[in-house]
Amino acid sequence: MLTQQQLNTMLSLQNNMNIKVNPQWLTAGYGYLRAAMVESVEAIDHHGWKWWKAQEKDLPQLQMELVDIWHFALSASIIDYHGDIEETATVLAAELAENAPHVQFDGQSYAPASLSLLDNLELMTGLCAAKRFSVPLFMQIVTQSEMSGDELYRQYVGKNVLNFFRQDHGYKAGTYVKTWHGREDNAHLVEVLDSLDMNAPDYADLVYKGLAERYPG
Repeated sequence: MLTQQQLNTMLSLQNNMNIKVNPQWLTAGYGYLRAAMVESVEAIDHHGWKWWKAQEKDLPQLQMELVDIWHFALSASIIDYHGDIEETATVLAAELAENAPHVQFDGQSYAPASLSLLDNLELMTGLCAAKRFSVPLFMQIVTQSEMSGDELYRQYVGKNVLNFFRQDHGYKAGTYVKTWHGREDNAHLVEVLDSLDMNAPDYADLVYKGLAERYPG
């Protein structure tokens, strides 16, 4: 389960990143749920679904797709509530507090807790294609993918801050150095995250500071 503080932090980070890309992002008409749909299909591929060949579930890649989907879902939610971060966080927290949530889709009622991970991924894909998103369904998928709410938060904040850091250090201009001291920035990010308390109120700032201290000057 995600806490109210975690939701507020992630929504604020997402809003700030979207503003960095386009200050008018709220009214730009970007297809955030279309993007979530595409990532959902990629998550299905990482899970494996082809009955005519041997396949193994690639759990780390599947988890990464879920983090990407969460970026787009948060963006769509902020738009739904006209940029009000506090209201968005309150609504999402209420949805997560539902007992035994059900999803209505195509005239049928689905209970995500009773479905397989693959079926839930397929259901999420269909919802996104219909311009809808179910937070309880998504969190059920997160749980089935062996991630806790805390781990989703940790990975989300890490990727968001790294994206910010890249932009601030010339990523768009092509001057950003992705390999530091013989390792890619993602490897440094993992070490920074492991060294910090993710419950700190300034967690995102601490992640950024940790990256800045390692980046070659």
